[in-house]
Amino acid sequence: MRYILALLFGIIFLHTNAQSIEGIWETYDDESGQLKSEVKIYLKDGKLYGKIVELHNLNIPISKAKCYDCTDYRKDQPVIGMEIMSGLTKDGKYWTADDVLLDPNNGKVYDAKIWLMEDNKLAVRGYLGWFYRTQYWKRK
Repeated sequence: MRYILALLFGIIFLHTNAQSIEGIWETYDDESGQLKSEVKIYLKDGKLYGKIVELHNLNIPISKAKCYDCTDYRKDQPVIGMEIMSGLTKDGKYWTADDVLLDPNNGKVYDAKIWLMEDNKLAVRGYLGWFYRTQYWKRK
């Protein structure tokens, strides 16, 4: 009986630790709590990337959703399909990198730390110097 319980707990433990950060994640507006966008997070060459694949609850037509305040190659580009995080590397349970997290609403780029909190909840923290803000995304 002990062996069966140990095996069962081992399987549960392995399943919990095997959760992948890859997938589609829903983002929510900090103030209203409304669904804002869907971001596809994926691995490429061992690094983490994310791009916007869907927008929700816009006050403008989707065709006008562009990064007008961006200062790099993304300036005036459509937000849908835009890479908003790039090149994060794994450091323990965290994915981190400097100057890799874009807020397309204001064009600002932040240092990032991202981690899975539980199966369907992702913490996305953007840093600007000593200041930071954490958003919680839900797996779709």
